[in-house]
Amino acid sequence: MSEVIALIPARAGSKGVLNKNIKMLGGHALIEWSIAACKKSKSIDRVIVSTDSVEYGKLCQSYGAEVPFHRPERISGDCSTDYEFVIHALDWLAINGGEPDFIVHIRPTTPFRSPHLIDDAIVSFQASAQATALRSVHEMSESAYKTFEVSADGQLKRVGDVSTALDAANNARQQFPSTYFANGYVDVLSTVFIRKQGLLHGNKVMPYITPSVAEVDTEDDFAYLEFQLSRSPLLAQQIFN
Repeated sequence: MSEVIALIPARAGSKGVLNKNIKMLGGHALIEWSIAACKKSKSIDRVIVSTDSVEYGKLCQSYGAEVPFHRPERISGDCSTDYEFVIHALDWLAINGGEPDFIVHIRPTTPFRSPHLIDDAIVSFQASAQATALRSVHEMSESAYKTFEVSADGQLKRVGDVSTALDAANNARQQFPSTYFANGYVDVLSTVFIRKQGLLHGNKVMPYITPSVAEVDTEDDFAYLEFQLSRSPLLAQQIFN
């Protein structure tokens, strides 16, 4: 049997929302939502939190996660990468019982998940012979081909286009390709691929399309999550009941 470990990053010191990962949402700390969803998964063998905070670590242990190590400060800053914390975890696991076959990267900033979809994503990736990783996405309400950037001389232009002519951007959305947000719902990574290539995702990434979900970066985002929860109690019931 392949071993599957959920790895949840939870560094302290968030700027947009103070102590974001332990801020309460619907009576549960934000990170508790991710831990609980992983513990309900039938495909995940262990749930590990990677944090630089002793306080966060103790809380996560009380929620049922393992916190067998603490992440060094040098890879816990605003510009630290996902690759750094994943490699740090794999290196620790390699000398403490062995590396897993798969890492399920779960971001606590996307709290509303179905454990069944987590399982389906894992099984889908395991069944693929060629995918280098799996990333969850949801379809954008408006195609990115209808969005703009500002040119070097200060004029609007369509994203990815050298021309500043904008009229074509007003065409019906059905005339444009669908585009997708990476949403942090569930990413599945191959340890063998990471070790061989020095990359997390590579160039054959399987899309896993989920329902549209909100991520937390600001206080307004938190307020929106609370509104969603008030309208849809099932979001909590599928995880905590």
